[in-house]
Amino acid sequence: MDDLDNRLIALLRADARTPVSSLSHHLGVSRATVRARIDRLIDTEVIQGFTITTGSSAGAGVRAIMMVEVEGKATETVLNRLRGYPEIRSLYATNGRWDIVSELEAPTLEAFDELLRRVRQIDGIAGTETSILLASRKRT
Repeated sequence: MDDLDNRLIALLRADARTPVSSLSHHLGVSRATVRARIDRLIDTEVIQGFTITTGSSAGAGVRAIMMVEVEGKATETVLNRLRGYPEIRSLYATNGRWDIVSELEAPTLEAFDELLRRVRQIDGIAGTETSILLASRKRT
C-alpha cells in the first residue's frame, strides 16, 4: 500500500458511495487508476467490504477501544494494515506502554471476536488490550 491507496481508503471511509469520477478528481488521477486501485484493494482483502455509518439510535453493535503495542519500527506498517479495516473507526498514535489506540465497532460479538483475531495476526503487533465500551456517561 502506498500514499495513494491510503488517501483512497480515507475517502471511501468518509463516504463509500463516492463516485469513481469524484474520487479521481480528489486524488488527481484517472478514473481507470482509481478503479484499478479499488479492484486490487478488494482482491488483496485490504478492503473487505463497504459499509454505512449510522447514528447511535440505529444500534451500533459492539464498540470498543483497543490499545496496540508495536514491535520495533513497524508502526507505519501496522497503521497501514489497520486503516484497511472498516470496523476500525479511528486510529491514534500515543505514548507510554501502547503505541496505537483504536476505536472499534462491529455489528455482533461474533464479528467483534473475528476482528480481534484478524488484528492480532498482523505482523508487527506485539500485544493488544481491548476494552468494550458500555454506557456513555458524557457526549461532546
